[in-house]
Amino acid sequence: MFSLFAFFCAVVLYFAPAIIAHHRQHESSGAIFLVNLLLGWSIIGWIACLAWACSGRTRQRVIILPPEGYR
Repeated sequence: MFSLFAFFCAVVLYFAPAIIAHHRQHESSGAIFLVNLLLGWSIIGWIACLAWACSGRTRQRVIILPPEGYR
């Protein structure tokens, strides 16, 4: 049971940059996941993905309201 829990924690830690990018609604979250999947095994690739996930622009929610006369 402990080995299953340790494996789950390792997977979550490995994909932490992708999880952070998804949570922040990063514009490049798909690319961050792909780079993390392919290069996350190297420490440099994982750190680069983490920095990329924590920086940059995020998707903005735009709310369009009708003009005053239509409400």
